[in-house]
Order: sequence, then structure tokens, then C-alpha cells
Amino acid sequence: MSQVQSLPVIVVEEGRLDAASLAPSWHAWARANGFAGQRGRLLALPGEAGAVEGYLFGSGEPAARPALILGLAGANLPEGDYHLEGTYGDPVLAAVGFRLGAYRFARYRKTEPAPRLAAPAAADAAEIDRLVEAAVLARDLVNTPSNDLGPDAFEQVIRDFASARGISVSAIVGDDLLAANFPMIHAVGRAAAQPPRLLDLSWGRESDPKVTLVGKGVTFDTGGLDIKTATGMLLMKKDMGGAANVLGLAHAIVSAGLAVRLRVLIPIVENAIAGDAFRPGDVLTSRKGLTVEIGNTDAEGRLILADALALADEESPDLLIDMATLTGAARVALGPDLPALYSTDDSLARDLMAAGLRADDPLWQMPLWSPYDSMMSSKIADVNNAGSGGFAGSITAALFMRRFVSRAKAWVHLDIMAWAPEARPGRPQGGTDHGIRAVYGLLKHRYPAI
Repeated sequence: MSQVQSLPVIVVEEGRLDAASLAPSWHAWARANGFAGQRGRLLALPGEAGAVEGYLFGSGEPAARPALILGLAGANLPEGDYHLEGTYGDPVLAAVGFRLGAYRFARYRKTEPAPRLAAPAAADAAEIDRLVEAAVLARDLVNTPSNDLGPDAFEQVIRDFASARGISVSAIVGDDLLAANFPMIHAVGRAAAQPPRLLDLSWGRESDPKVTLVGKGVTFDTGGLDIKTATGMLLMKKDMGGAANVLGLAHAIVSAGLAVRLRVLIPIVENAIAGDAFRPGDVLTSRKGLTVEIGNTDAEGRLILADALALADEESPDLLIDMATLTGAARVALGPDLPALYSTDDSLARDLMAAGLRADDPLWQMPLWSPYDSMMSSKIADVNNAGSGGFAGSITAALFMRRFVSRAKAWVHLDIMAWAPEARPGRPQGGTDHGIRAVYGLLKHRYPAI
């Protein structure tokens, strides 16, 4: 895309109009229209015969400006070709913000065509593309309803994803899960019309550090026999948001050629209700051998993740990361925009939070507070899957899963929402990416491409 053929989007910080080096006529036009760089404001710049020759975009006060502030421009500009001018900070994140703000989910209805942005001259265009593609992959999957993304369809999506990137993939499906010792994945998904399964992807050199990603892939969650309310089920198509974000992260890792031996494990189930659904009070024996009393069938995500984490842990990876839309308690504590981060390595957690702040993909560390382990005690099994008393629900879920990780050099659990209830810069309302840029930024620093 030639910049000669595209319109400029001139980014102006609030109160810095005089420093924007505008043509005198445009400067006077901005003054006449009260434009002073206010956050998110767009002002069309007139040319000859009434044509629009560009736009001013207000980025607001620098101290309060998120890195993806250009998402507000991408969300509101009409279709067309654009390039950036002015003061916009990190050129990669500026372009990523613009393009993610212009995201549209158009599978089921016509949408207005999105504006197109040329990569800034100083930016790594390939890096912009991979970060946008990673987020769009996650968003499209989360936004797709369960009738078009049940376990069968999700497996096919993953197989196509792997094939396009030279990633090896295998699957264990249905009763074969029992033979392969994944009893909790099987128990959670056996009542659905489409059988449960575990997808196992691998990529990279065997000699490189082992990084394993695990994503919760519940394609729909009724709550099981502890059934959710109608309102509680409305967004349960997004219960595979952990798997969607893990796939987006895997795309970025592979596209960048990071020096890791990557493994991706995605347990896929629908938590349905039928005559063979697992029940409150059942005791399941996990892959690790721990017995689990079912205190609540709606705490199913941690069950399927436990079997997958146990498998991942068996080869002692250098870094084990899971992503899951796991608890409403994390949203109560931190809201929809800030995923809860748990880790067995506090230094790693700090590095991840710093990477998230740089990439406008924030995370917040929560404690693996061991005294709360007692909330999951059981009189007949090693552990109960649901904490008692209603307190610290996100922490007890993380503590439950920690029991299944013992060999990994470091483990990270991200309790994400994968949904934006309200639009904000770079994140339109709906299914969204959480944690991809933060984790990718850390991995890129630790394991750069050779």
C-alpha cells in the first residue's frame, strides 16, 4: 500500500496541537472546531472541492494513554487506506491497536468494511501481522457459537491450524481417553452428543527449551447437573476462550520462529446433561492418580485441565502455561479487563506483568495461598473440585490445579474472561484476546529466534 494513495491519520497529544506541524489551514480548521487532541476524537481535514484529505486523531494525555489508543481510530474511521503521522509512540503497538480496533466479526451478518492501515515505516510489518493475526484468531473462535464450534468442528479447526503451520497434531477421542488414562476429560464430556477429546500439538527442535501451553476447550457449558441459570448460559460459547487464546499464542510463537520446543494440549469437551452425565458426589480418579470428589459439576474446567496438566508435567517442561475461562471469582476480584495470573515463580510473574503493561495486555498476580488448600478437603477422596464456603474461588481453583504440576520448572495459570463486555481501545465488544501479547513478549525476550 503506497502512502501516496492513503490518507494520513495525524496523531496529536492533548494540548499539543501547536507542536503538530500542521499546514496553516488545517491548524486553523482544528482551532475552529475545538480540536485539541482530546482522547479518541477524530476530525476530518478538508481539501479541495470538499474532499477529505486526512484526519486528526486525539490520543489524549500521554500519562493516561494506553498503547493501543489507535484502536479508537480503527474502530471509527470509514473504509479506506490510511497511514500514521504525528506522535504515536511504539510504531508496532500503534499499528496493532489500529487494526485490532477495526476488528469485525462478519461470519453471520454483513458488516461495514474496515479501514486499512499501512505499516509505519519504522515498524516490523511481520510483527504487526503476527500479533494481529493471533488476536483475530482467538476472537473469531470465541465469537463463534457452539452450534458451529462443537468438539468435532473445533478439532477440525485445530487440525487445519496445525497443517497450515507445519505443526504435528494427534487426537485421543471418546472412550480411547479411558484407555489412555484421561478419565476426568472423559467424565466431563461423555454426556455430550459429540465425544470429548484431547488434541496434542508439537513444533520446534527437540534440543530447544520445552514450552508447553494448555488451553481449556469447553465448547459449551450448561453447568452439568448443577445447571446454570439461563442468564448464566448466555455467554458459555466463550468457555473455550482459553484454548482460543492458546492457539493465538501458538501462532505468534511459530510465526516468529522462537527457539522453543512447543507443545500445545487442548482438552475439548461439551459439559452437557444426559443420562450418563457425571454427578455431584461422584469420585473420579485423575490421570495423576489423585481421587477427586465432585462438589459441583459446574467446576468442570479444572477437571479437564488437571488431566492435561498432568500429561504436560510428565516431561518436565521448562515452562508450563495454561489459559482458562475458569472462574467468575476472578472477574469479581479484578474485573473483565485484568486476567488473574498465578505462578510458582514470582520472578516470572513479575516479568509477565511487565511484558503485559508494555503491550497493553495487562495481567495481575494473585497468590497461590496454601492455607486455602483446606477449603477443598474431602472426607472420602484426596480433594474436592469445588471450594467450600464461597470464598477465594479463583485462588482455590488455581490451588486445585497446582496439585497436578510437580515436575515443570515453572508453571503459570491465567484465569481469563476472553470477552469484552464493553468496547475499549483495541478491543471491540465481544470475544477477545487476553494474555497473548504479554506471554509472547516474554517468550520472545527469553527465547529469541535464531
